[in-house]
Amino acid sequence: MVSIKAVANGSLADRHGIQACDILQSINGHPIRDVLDYRFYLTDTKVDLKLQRADSSFSVTLEKDEYQDIGLEFETPLMDQKHSCANKCVFCFVDQLPCGMRRALYFKDDDDRLSFLHGNYVTLTNLHDSDIDRLITMRLSPINVSVHTTNPELRVKMMKNKRAGEVLAYLDRLADAGITLCTQIVLCKGLNDGEELQRSMRDLVKLYPSLSSCAIVPVGLTKHRQGLYPLELFSREEAKAVIEQVNAFGEECLKKYGTRLFYCADELYLRAELPLPDEDYYEGYPQIENGVGMLTSLGAEFEYELENLSEWPTLYRPPRRISVVTGAAAYPRIAQLCQKLEAAVEGLEITVYRIVNHFFGESVTVAGLLTAGDVIDQLKGKTLGEELLFPAVMLRADGEVFLDDMTPDALSKALGGIPLRAVSNDGTELLKALLGIE
Repeated sequence: MVSIKAVANGSLADRHGIQACDILQSINGHPIRDVLDYRFYLTDTKVDLKLQRADSSFSVTLEKDEYQDIGLEFETPLMDQKHSCANKCVFCFVDQLPCGMRRALYFKDDDDRLSFLHGNYVTLTNLHDSDIDRLITMRLSPINVSVHTTNPELRVKMMKNKRAGEVLAYLDRLADAGITLCTQIVLCKGLNDGEELQRSMRDLVKLYPSLSSCAIVPVGLTKHRQGLYPLELFSREEAKAVIEQVNAFGEECLKKYGTRLFYCADELYLRAELPLPDEDYYEGYPQIENGVGMLTSLGAEFEYELENLSEWPTLYRPPRRISVVTGAAAYPRIAQLCQKLEAAVEGLEITVYRIVNHFFGESVTVAGLLTAGDVIDQLKGKTLGEELLFPAVMLRADGEVFLDDMTPDALSKALGGIPLRAVSNDGTELLKALLGIE
C-alpha cells in the first residue's frame, strides 16, 4: 500500500474522484508495494484500483491505453525509500569519504529497482527468492550486477556479508529466465585478480547469451582510508598484465560467440600507459557508463565533427579565448582534441588545465570526483578568458552542486565572475561548447 501525494488536474484519476492522501492498495487484485508493481500492473487497458480513504475502502475502474499515465503522484519516485546496502565491502568508496560532507553522499544504495530504472549496480544480497520471482515475472531487463568474484568464499570475504556467496545462484536463475545481465568486477590487487579473475570470467561466460557484458574496473582509493582494509593500486606493469589477461579471454569469446563480453575500464589503460582501443573494439559501448570506452567515444565523436566543421552553422565569431578544466586521467586526450580544434579554427585559443585531486588524493584521477575547491585553489589568479568549461559529471544530480557543496555561481564568483559552462561527455557537445555555440 502506498499513499498518493497528489493527483494531476484533469487526469483519469482526477476525473474518477481519486484524491491526494488516498491509499492505493492494489491494481487488478495485485498488492502495490512500489514503482515496479505500479508500472507493471498499470499497463493493462482496464484496471481496477482498490483504494482507501480514511477508514473506508473503495474501488475505481479505469479504461485506458496500454501505457497511458493515470495522473497519480507519490512521495518518492520509488514510492517508498531506497534500499540501503547491507554489505561492508573492503573497497567501498563511500567508506573512503572524509567527514563533514553532506549526508546524502554517505548513503549506500543497493536497490534492484534502481538497477532497472537508472542503471545502478546491485550486489543481490538484498534480494530473496520472492524478489527474484518478481523480477522474472515482470521481465525486468537488463539487471546490472556487481559480481566482483564468482568464488563464494572470496565474495563473502570481500563484501563482509554472509549471504554474498549464496546469492550468486540468483545469476543462474535470472539467466535461465532470459533476463539480460550487465555485470562488473571491481578489481582489487591481491584479492580477486590473477587466477581469481580468470575463474570469474570462466564462470560468467557460462551465463551467455544472458550475459551481455562485464566491465573490469580497478578499485578507486582515496587518501581517507584510515582503519580500512589494506589495498594498493595496480602498478603500470600490473595494469598491463590485467589488460592482457582480460583481452586474451575476450578474444576467445569473440571467436566463440561473436562478442568479446569482457572489457577493461579506460582507467586501466591509462594506468598501464597503453593506447586506448578503437571504436570497433567496444562493440557499441555496452559499458560506457562504467568508464569503458568513454574517452574513445568522446574522441571519435569530436574528430568526426571536426572533419565536417565546414557544414556547421557559422555561429562562431573570433577571436575567442577560453579555458577548460578536467581530471588527470582525461587531460592528455582533452588537450589533444583542443589542440586539433585550435589548428582548424583561426582566432580560437584554448587553455586546458589538469586539476589534481587534493580533496580525495592524487590517485583519484577521474573528472567526476573533482571538487570546486580544488578548481579554485589551482586556477585562482589565472587569466581564464571569456568562459570556463568543466565536465558536467562534476555536478551532483541531487542538487546541481559540486561534491563539496559549492554551486556553479559560487565557483564563478571565486574565479572573478567568469561564466561557466558544464559540458557532457559527448564529442559533439564538447566541440560546440569550445566554439561558444549554444
